[in-house]
Amino acid sequence: MKSLSPALQAHLDEGTTTLAWCWRIARADGVTFGFTDHDRTLSFDGTDFEPESGLTASEVRSGSDLSVDAQDAEGVLTSDRITETDILDGRWDNAEVEVWRVNWTDTGQRVLMRRGAIGQIRRGRLAFVAEVRSLAHVLGQTVGRTFQATCDAALGDARCGVDLEDPAFKGAGAVIDLLRDRAFTASGLGAFASGWFTFGTLEWTSGANAGRRSRGAGPRRHRWHRHPDPTRGAGARDRRGRRFTIRAGCDKRIETCGAKFVNTANFRGFPHIPGQDTILRYASRDGGHDGGVL
Repeated sequence: MKSLSPALQAHLDEGTTTLAWCWRIARADGVTFGFTDHDRTLSFDGTDFEPESGLTASEVRSGSDLSVDAQDAEGVLTSDRITETDILDGRWDNAEVEVWRVNWTDTGQRVLMRRGAIGQIRRGRLAFVAEVRSLAHVLGQTVGRTFQATCDAALGDARCGVDLEDPAFKGAGAVIDLLRDRAFTASGLGAFASGWFTFGTLEWTSGANAGRRSRGAGPRRHRWHRHPDPTRGAGARDRRGRRFTIRAGCDKRIETCGAKFVNTANFRGFPHIPGQDTILRYASRDGGHDGGVL
């Protein structure tokens, strides 16, 4: 049950209304955006809600149970405020969303309809569709630790203890040539073994995307795959020579923890728990009856 201000209730009781939808989106990096389906800019609570900004919304899909309510917000990639690079970099992932119903003739008359977060983003050549999930999606998140064979620590955090600033796990390079979208060859990594930076992070230190980070499958023969083209649309000559810093990654296995990082003492998984093969094991006449470890 929504609580409406007396002024807004009086406006609704008039029969003829001047209402608009407004969306306030706060990304994890602290940047806040405002969008509206009205034809002019609306402002309240320190946010400007801009029209013609590449965002329209569908109807809300909701139910009376604990299922996650959802709404799709569709936008064009040519919008100045919503770019393909930001989407690929994950800057919009799990951004907080507020949906307001506002009287555009007097923005003081408004009501917060729902809160949620950006969920799945489907991207095409010219547009994207972002799923806006209700707060019920938090109920589906895992709380606490789970028993699993692989490590649940983030490489380099306090629980892991690995120093990613160590020269053994950190390298610097520059783009030599573009192979295709999301792949390029680089110099400066010849001292590292092939696959050393698999699952690692790459941070651009020069060019238009300086300061941005990306996580990918890592270089093979010093190629960085599954990373968005950092300057898509610019000339190939402009993209060559752009520098980056790259840090090693981890596949979360205890073998990697010991051989690559010499950090088995801080391994945060349970590598010896019985797996699915133990559950499916059946009795046999040969072996397995001496009381030893299976």
